[in-house]
Amino acid sequence: MLIVCTVLATAAPALRGFYASRRTDDAGAQLLALVQFARSQAAAEGRVYRLNLDLSGNTYWLTAQGVTSFEHLSTEFGRTFTLPDGTSVELEGVGTRPGGSYISFYPTGLTEAAVIRLTGVLGRVVEVACQSPTEGFAISTSPTGGKR
Repeated sequence: MLIVCTVLATAAPALRGFYASRRTDDAGAQLLALVQFARSQAAAEGRVYRLNLDLSGNTYWLTAQGVTSFEHLSTEFGRTFTLPDGTSVELEGVGTRPGGSYISFYPTGLTEAAVIRLTGVLGRVVEVACQSPTEGFAISTSPTGGKR
């Protein structure tokens, strides 16, 4: 019993770190799913979709172009998502504009080139990035902090 307790006591901190990095990876995967959905729906419906990002609140959500303004979606994809505690977000290629920070997806299949960088509690970096308007978004990870 003493051996089992000793092994568990030494493994617990490593497992805690694993869980924290998994939460950042999961948030990146969720963002990737949303941008892929937005891009395909924009082309299918012939209207502009936006991934909206609130950097101060660490939240994000999708909207679609309505008759007079952008409207929240009435599906699960339209709800407001929150990043895990301790996760910070940085944007590249996306300026703050009237209406906040957002990435647009157009009916032509084009999107705005951008990088969404999530940094987890332990410094793990997950990037959801689109290098050019004709490419799709892809995900990449780095085990430690720092920009690539």
